[in-house]
Amino acid sequence: MSKPADEAIHYEPDDRCGPLVALGVGIQGVMLVLATIVLIVAVTARAGGQDDSYVAWAVFSALIIAGGLTALQAARFWRLGAGHILIMGPTPNYVAVSVLALAAGGPGLLASLTVAAGIFYLALSMWLPLLRRLLTPIVSGTVMMLIAATVLPIALDRVQDVPESAPAATGPVVALVTLVAVVVLSLRASGSWRIWSPLIAIGTGCLAAVMFGAVEVSPIGDAAWVGLPDGGFGGLDLTFDADFWSLLPAFVVVALVGTVKNIGDCIAIQQVSWRRPRVTDFRLVQGSLNTNGIGIMLSGLAGTPPTSVYSSSSPSLIHLTGVAARSVGYAIGAFMVVLALLPKVGAALLAIPSPVMGAYLLTAIGVLFVSGMQTLVAGGLDRGKSLTVGIAFSLGIGLDTQTIGADLLGDRWGPLIDNGMLVGAVAAVLMSQFTERTSRRGRARLEVELRMSAVTQIDEFLRGFASRIGWDDAAAQRLCSAGEETLMSLLDQDGGRLSSDSDDSDGSSRDNPKLIVVARQSGASVEMEFLAVLEEENLEDRLAHLHEESHSAAGLEDGEISLRLLRHYASSVHHQKFYGLDIVTVQVTAAG
Repeated sequence: MSKPADEAIHYEPDDRCGPLVALGVGIQGVMLVLATIVLIVAVTARAGGQDDSYVAWAVFSALIIAGGLTALQAARFWRLGAGHILIMGPTPNYVAVSVLALAAGGPGLLASLTVAAGIFYLALSMWLPLLRRLLTPIVSGTVMMLIAATVLPIALDRVQDVPESAPAATGPVVALVTLVAVVVLSLRASGSWRIWSPLIAIGTGCLAAVMFGAVEVSPIGDAAWVGLPDGGFGGLDLTFDADFWSLLPAFVVVALVGTVKNIGDCIAIQQVSWRRPRVTDFRLVQGSLNTNGIGIMLSGLAGTPPTSVYSSSSPSLIHLTGVAARSVGYAIGAFMVVLALLPKVGAALLAIPSPVMGAYLLTAIGVLFVSGMQTLVAGGLDRGKSLTVGIAFSLGIGLDTQTIGADLLGDRWGPLIDNGMLVGAVAAVLMSQFTERTSRRGRARLEVELRMSAVTQIDEFLRGFASRIGWDDAAAQRLCSAGEETLMSLLDQDGGRLSSDSDDSDGSSRDNPKLIVVARQSGASVEMEFLAVLEEENLEDRLAHLHEESHSAAGLEDGEISLRLLRHYASSVHHQKFYGLDIVTVQVTAAG
């Protein structure tokens, strides 16, 4: 039986929708994120002690970059773009480290650090297949929780930032009204109201601030209708002093976690954009990450906080409208660029009182913290992982409020230790790697050529591994059979070109790709990874096809027989396709 189609999707990514539909949905998409873009930039800049000139420039640059990159995400150009609607903009992830950079060296230092983070992010995208074991759910979930905890004081500080003439209760009351509006609308709003709920909540907070006389409207009247900001950014700081090197590791950690988070964002958008679920195409994931990396670098060159993908906005837009066509991404990008050229719109958004900004940011922090918890739970929490998370999170929160590093190393290099997010991330990585590296009995690795004759080596390798972990003959045979069928399926993908072991006419053996087989014990099952260089269709898609269609035994091709046998021996099969590398993960249980 075939998978049920999602009839709520009216236009898939490859479909052409009418211009009016694309424009209408594009406007709704911009409304989802416009306030968030401006508030994140404004909170970051003002918490970092910057003036209004820089704030106006940073908002302008953020809108231009977010618009261009959102359009690029919708496209597929070389190795750029996700081919789906992915709305981009400044996120809370970088708020804490950006505030530290602005306070230490101004926009120039932030720009230099952001460019460096963008280069590192692009490198991570290229190394993505090799970093899967380092970027574990334990590490990424812990750091996401630490980021949320680090940003929390910044959001709370904005609550007390009110004009001196306003009553003392202005900040807490306005923030509470905004927070209540956000919570009520988030929990109860449905349909088209969800599109407008962020602006309604912010408007409610602004109305409360007006009653206390805490809103300044004169900048709105002074702003031009159309134009460019008057400077506000003096260029990159290329001195690379101690402030740069002490803050760089923190930016790298945030970029590292951002990579993991953006992988999830791209996987999610691929799942919700089609009527029938498809296996994740990790080449599109890499294209999305490459675009994110370019966005971070452009943000640095423009002197604005880093730009990345908004996790929930794009899936929410598709769920509400049923439109996932790429043309919507182009429309959203165009609208953002147009709005950037309307200073009066930006001035109106920047006039939002700080308590309203702080309360709105609190909701984003809460979502980020819960997202980190969900990542941890999804990855599984046994005793060892729970201890790793507890210690790493406790170290991060504890050291973030101390001056131990400054006392030991001085004010120049002390921030390396006093940065709780960095310390917590390092602790999580080290403990996770220690746990895996010390499990020698449950892990083995084999490297062979991707050709038919490798079946003998793989069989010996898997039988030896099964014997070492105490599996009986029946379980070992099932493991070896699954390994053999996986090899056959990979060779079948290559059109049979590697199936023959014949030599070339000159007598030399043909140059075949390498195949790396890694076996790991996980409780009562064994997980096998087959890493090979292939560029054809996805095995997981083919297995799903075999599950959906009914064939007679006489009508099966050799490749289909191999796939059916693989599905019989394995409890799960996952195939991840990257540029230049295929990874097939097969899980086999000890019990038949």
